[in-house]
Amino acid sequence: MKAQIAIKHFIQPFERKLAMLELKALSQNTPSAVGSDASSASLFEISGQFDPQYLSKSLSYWREVNADEPTLTEQIRAEATSVVAGNGLDIATVREKTNELVPERLPNRRCLRYASHGLHEYRGKFFPQLVRALANIAEVPQGGLIVDPMCGSGTTIVEARSSGRRAIGFDMNPLSVFVSDVKCKALGFDPDDLIEAFTRLDLAIANSVDAEADRPWATRYTQKDQEYLKRWFAPECLEDLGLVLSVLDNLESDIFRDYFRVCLSNVLRAVSLQKVADLRVRKEEKHYSPGDLQRRFLEFAKKSVKLLVAYLVEMSGDHSTIAHNVAAGDARNFTGEKPELKGTVDAIITSPPYATALPYLDTDRLSLIVLGLLSRNDHRARDMEMIGNREVTERVRKAYLEAFEERRSELPDQTCSLIQRIHDLNLNSDVGFRRKNLSALLSKYFLDMRSVLVQSLSALKSGAPMFLVVGNNRTTAGGQDISIETAMHLAEIGKSIGFNHVESINMEMLASRDIFRSNAMPSEQIVWLQKP
Repeated sequence: MKAQIAIKHFIQPFERKLAMLELKALSQNTPSAVGSDASSASLFEISGQFDPQYLSKSLSYWREVNADEPTLTEQIRAEATSVVAGNGLDIATVREKTNELVPERLPNRRCLRYASHGLHEYRGKFFPQLVRALANIAEVPQGGLIVDPMCGSGTTIVEARSSGRRAIGFDMNPLSVFVSDVKCKALGFDPDDLIEAFTRLDLAIANSVDAEADRPWATRYTQKDQEYLKRWFAPECLEDLGLVLSVLDNLESDIFRDYFRVCLSNVLRAVSLQKVADLRVRKEEKHYSPGDLQRRFLEFAKKSVKLLVAYLVEMSGDHSTIAHNVAAGDARNFTGEKPELKGTVDAIITSPPYATALPYLDTDRLSLIVLGLLSRNDHRARDMEMIGNREVTERVRKAYLEAFEERRSELPDQTCSLIQRIHDLNLNSDVGFRRKNLSALLSKYFLDMRSVLVQSLSALKSGAPMFLVVGNNRTTAGGQDISIETAMHLAEIGKSIGFNHVESINMEMLASRDIFRSNAMPSEQIVWLQKP
């Protein structure tokens, strides 16, 4: 059998490399370029024994499979649903016309927010197409198990489930667990039920406003949480918040209530006094107009519903019964918490926290309090438990450095040298507390990540891969510019505990479209490890 496969024309060089690897893995054939060099060809040919239907269903970076007849890939159709949903159509028209419009609205640029992927902004999230390609390269079978021990907003879990694989995710951030679980459950929604739920929500909010309903927001929270919210939201906004939360409480369906709570979470920063694009806790004076929260919430909820409805209609409800599990858990001990995972996992695909670069819990603090997921009293303790935290006391800094001295032998020489160099340079310089803490924080980060890698090695089947999408960083120590090559250090740590390092693939940093784009890392790599 022969087939010609058309690659997406808008992908980046590293994605082209992944495209070749996934096509070779799925077809068990080496593709050859048609009519031009492989680095620029738009068409490739394969021959031998393969299932063209399976290719069109599975491939991530490809547009079309042409064996007996041209067939659009499921992935390009999924991305096209975001184009259909974003073209100004109302929800009913999206429901009715998606199947007709998808072939006419194929994307000509990167689409990241199809299905439930755009349900919540999240710092540091990675591309869904990348996850699917890596799962293909790993040759994870239908029904196979993919784990993400630091699942963030659930990109890996959603893509695993949508591609017919089982998925398990862990995270220590309660918002991450909540959002990831809801995004996965959304793949099983009935589109008509979702439309009806939104219609009722829209009407209920309008009726509550017209009736000047009570807005008892404060009774939901402890005194300390009330005081904190008063510092970050205008009084009128808190009244509106009380109204929206009361309406959500009265929704009949738990699954739709949680879906719309995630939508509400996504607009909280925009209506708060938090400086929206800044990851740090920084206030910005803003004028709040009564009703603005309801308007933003309903606009975003409607947009999300349209995206999801278009996807569900086009995919015809496929994958709605695939199992997933997202739980609060520590990546440093996830096989301890779930020992049944040992030796059962087909692939681990994760984007770990960046070394001391992002204040993860602070970024989500308003949502955590408003949704009742984590009281402000508990934020500090939880943050101290998380990998990559960057705010420590002098006592904790000293404890981290003492632990580093005791456990130096567990880290590669080059990792120890980096930590020691930064420590010595800052020790002999007049630097602020954050720079003074850096060596201690880095030592804790790399020791924590060593524990994650040990757990991952235990969970994987023999020969199974682990992919880490990780950002490198830079810092200044003692007036010197220092590169923190996180990807290289993690690869070396992986080798030191028994992984094989297959390769590290450089990723070009593309212009991000999310609200945290100015905080993106200067470079990223895919670290590809494999259990012997």
